[in-house]
Amino acid sequence: MTGWLHHIDLTVGDLARSIGFYSRVLPLMGFTRLPDCAEGPLWAGAHVELGLQAARAASGRRHDRYSPGLHHLGFGAPDREAVERLYHELIALGVEILDPPARYDDYTPGYYAVFFADPDGIKLEYVYTPVWPA
Repeated sequence: MTGWLHHIDLTVGDLARSIGFYSRVLPLMGFTRLPDCAEGPLWAGAHVELGLQAARAASGRRHDRYSPGLHHLGFGAPDREAVERLYHELIALGVEILDPPARYDDYTPGYYAVFFADPDGIKLEYVYTPVWPA
């Protein structure tokens, strides 16, 4: 396959708060903090970078995944146990859980995921799929 995603930048309402959140959560999914760029902090996974940028001060609204733009961001898990481990770590960190770990066979057989929210209400997912691409 030749298609791949290089990076994603998220616009956040409170950069310091979001740096704290992502600094705790992303390493649990295998991401490493990179040196910051001019626009903000960066983390690297095996095949994608995630960056944060501060929202304009005037916007001040919570993310609405049903407005045009990002609906949610899904991170790949190596197995079901990793999804379960992250779920328990997220609870310990006080992260808002949207949906606890469960199978979603209507997406693809064996699809297993936990859904949670970042400080701006962006829906995040940690998902294991036994066969890729599904």
